[in-house]
Amino acid sequence: MKTCVYNINSSEIGLRVDQFLTAKTGLTRSEVQKWIKEGLAHKDSKVLKANYRLEEQDVISFSWKTKEKIEIYPENIPLNILFEDQDILVINKKRGMVVHPAPGNGKGTLVNALLYHCGDGIKQVGSEGRPGIVHRLDKDTSGVMVVAKTSLAYNKLQKDIATHTVQRKYVALVHGQMAGEHGEIRLPLGRSNKDRMKWDVQPETGKTAITHFRVLEYLNHYSWVECRLETGRTHQIRVHMAHIRHPVVNDPLYGWKKDDFPISGQALHSCFLAFIHPVTEEHMCFNAPIPNDLQQCFERASTE
Repeated sequence: MKTCVYNINSSEIGLRVDQFLTAKTGLTRSEVQKWIKEGLAHKDSKVLKANYRLEEQDVISFSWKTKEKIEIYPENIPLNILFEDQDILVINKKRGMVVHPAPGNGKGTLVNALLYHCGDGIKQVGSEGRPGIVHRLDKDTSGVMVVAKTSLAYNKLQKDIATHTVQRKYVALVHGQMAGEHGEIRLPLGRSNKDRMKWDVQPETGKTAITHFRVLEYLNHYSWVECRLETGRTHQIRVHMAHIRHPVVNDPLYGWKKDDFPISGQALHSCFLAFIHPVTEEHMCFNAPIPNDLQQCFERASTE
């Protein structure tokens, strides 16, 4: 267990304590909230809640269990690069690639590829073990994502994602014909209490999650849909679609077990990303074409 004590300065007054501790510790916000929930954040021996707002002259004590340190090494893994300059890298991630290492999975990830491609400088960008990663895609979700190569770019992109100024669109093949041609799914999400690998709708305790959808084409037994994320919760599209009884085809966690489509994992692809360049302030848009495996799923669904 590691414990740190922080003296609050004037620029930090008013921040939520979970937001403050996330920036100070390098933990993810969900990790910080987990330890806060276990009563490990204190002010003058008083246990704090995650939404506590910092006040002048506060002294905050916070404890957490340190993670097993993972050694990450550069690997010469080819990347499909859509754009690169000295500040950012935009890639089309292939299906099956894990974004960052985890215990028992320290090789073959996007981070390993970034260390080789960008050099040691990117190690100092972002949180430990996830250098340059400002947002992520699931292992079996393909498509466009942006990586920060400098701390300035990282901080600006993270802020823009948090304030919903980054546009992210996906295409998915889902079961059934959706009732409306477009709509909004506004259902809060949290980690499942029954299966820690999964997330589910939690009306009382979940975090706000909003997915906008538009049906691109109705098929006999399926819908080809575009999903736009307003928020970016873990497995958001997959959980939302499953909850409204239109699960993503071939989804191993939330889909139908009888699915047997020619694709490894869920039929979901990040097709569009738009953001303001963190340094030049240029408006940038990127498209990732539909990969062959997802196209084959669409063609098969069209004939069923």
